[in-house]
Amino acid sequence: GLFVCCCFFVFCHGLLQLSQLLVSGYLKSSISTIEKRYGLSSQTSGLLASFNEVGNTLLIVFVSYLGSRVHRPRLIGCGALLVSLAGFLMALPHFLTGPYQYDQSVSSKSQSPLQCLNNDVLCPNQAPQSCPLVLLVMFVAQALLGIGGVPIQPFGISYIDDFASERNSPLYLGILFSVTVIGPGVAFMLGSAMLRFYVDIDKVSAAEVQLTNKDPRWVGAWWLGFLVAASLVALSALPYFFFPREMPKEKREDMLRQLRPRSEHTENLSLLEFIRRFPVVLLRNLRHPVYLLVVLAQVNLSAMVAGLATFMGKFLERQFSLTASLANMIIGAVNIPGAMVGIVVGGAILKRFQMSLRQCSALCVLGMLLCLLTAFPLLFLGCPTQRVAGVTYWDRYQGLGFDPQDTECTAQCRCSQRGFNPICGSDGVEYTSPCSAGCSHVNNRTDVVSSLQNYTDCSCIGGPGQAGSARPGSCGTSCSHLFVPFVVLSCLAGILASTSHTPSFMLILRSIQPEDKSFAVGIQFMLLRVLAWMPGPVLYGSAIDTSCLLWETRCERRAACRYYDNTLFRQRYLGLQFFFEVGAFLCFGAVYLILSKQERETRQAQQTKAEPEKEKLAGNSIKSPESKV
Repeated sequence: GLFVCCCFFVFCHGLLQLSQLLVSGYLKSSISTIEKRYGLSSQTSGLLASFNEVGNTLLIVFVSYLGSRVHRPRLIGCGALLVSLAGFLMALPHFLTGPYQYDQSVSSKSQSPLQCLNNDVLCPNQAPQSCPLVLLVMFVAQALLGIGGVPIQPFGISYIDDFASERNSPLYLGILFSVTVIGPGVAFMLGSAMLRFYVDIDKVSAAEVQLTNKDPRWVGAWWLGFLVAASLVALSALPYFFFPREMPKEKREDMLRQLRPRSEHTENLSLLEFIRRFPVVLLRNLRHPVYLLVVLAQVNLSAMVAGLATFMGKFLERQFSLTASLANMIIGAVNIPGAMVGIVVGGAILKRFQMSLRQCSALCVLGMLLCLLTAFPLLFLGCPTQRVAGVTYWDRYQGLGFDPQDTECTAQCRCSQRGFNPICGSDGVEYTSPCSAGCSHVNNRTDVVSSLQNYTDCSCIGGPGQAGSARPGSCGTSCSHLFVPFVVLSCLAGILASTSHTPSFMLILRSIQPEDKSFAVGIQFMLLRVLAWMPGPVLYGSAIDTSCLLWETRCERRAACRYYDNTLFRQRYLGLQFFFEVGAFLCFGAVYLILSKQERETRQAQQTKAEPEKEKLAGNSIKSPESKV
């Protein structure tokens, strides 16, 4: 009966951790879609993605203090309900704002010859007053998500560790950690499934939607995944209110007696004494060179992972002209499982060869070196920027900036600068709208999909005196042959970088004083949050924004980016990744040198100590024959 209870708690906690990771991971899978829907820059969306760490960081210090002073299952349940509320709040902007209104430029019924197809039929995606409200709701939701997540993992692990026997504890914790690793992959697969649906699936019928998911104006049902994940968290939270404060223990009484005095000692500390003691332990650990360097290496790797996880989908969409759904599927099915394989391989090597601290650091150095060699070619594997009239291509568009009304071929068109209904001309150049290409006819294609149109008599397409045609949608980037090599190399780089995960944790656990172990791990995670998980996505988002060529304007402010310089995007996005990998490699290298020096000094000390004993023994052996004589 007791074993069944234990297994049931582990099952509940595994399900809860998975659903919690779905809520936090799902945002990263739909970040580019939310940017497009609400006109956010990458810097803003990066700040949003990292904001859940703020609430988490502020409260995580008290988790190690509270320990067994509270009813842990109930506190986990309350935290889970807060996470669920955060998930529902993340979806709320969809219901607060009206239907998504994309630039249609031309009515599908319009088939008569016109002077040109002007895009006066423009609707902003939302009313100006709703812009700040949407962001406020999302930031509050992210803060609540961080606060709600504080008790879930630490209290769950300590609760299991209290009732589990030494034989079963690794099994239980192994199940939980495996769920933690697969969680982000499941979140990206959920994103892939949900973004196939149109954003207003609950507000408009499928017949009214004149877009396909390959259209640049397409916005998927980003909010639907939050409802699914938040509902799953709420269901997972319910059993926790029925678990006892203390589970009957699988351990023997004599083992309990050995452990009891230490726990009573920590429980006698007042909160004030605990807070006063915290900086002392913090400084003592930070003075330890191996501990500090390993944590800095992990900060570099974590900042890289935070940025890659947040914007990799967007990068694949823009670089290789993928749909958001396909980009998420690649990340969820290839990149994240690759990282899992790397973690397992690193742990297996560690166990098989029973490595010393120096050998652990050598494994980390080797993994990062191979990762750098694999990641370097990625900087050159990408697509050139597509030719966009007035943005990157000025054959018949004069001047340095794009103003459709100043061009000869669109002089009579009354084109709006805000128009965005991309078409691909027969000359291979992309135009931001049929108007900006000077098109005067539109024909519905009834043979394939009735909503697709073909534009003809476009005065800006073709040579002087000629009129070309165009098809709806972006021209895309013509380098699909580079996509598979890119995915293979990025996955391989992820596997190699992940091999250092387990050895680096062992370096921390084995190099510090045993009584500081729990504190040191807590400090480590706090530093990772403050130095990596919080600033990482913002830094990557800012770097991405610097490569933007044409911004959308909404609510009297700069909104989402419409076109990027693909080469700059790739160099800055992957350049940051390479920079962090070099940082981690140098830190691990320094750790290896320090440990090698320590090993040499220890060996020399042992030899120095052993030499007098040898001399003494040698002296005795010489004297013994003389005494006989």
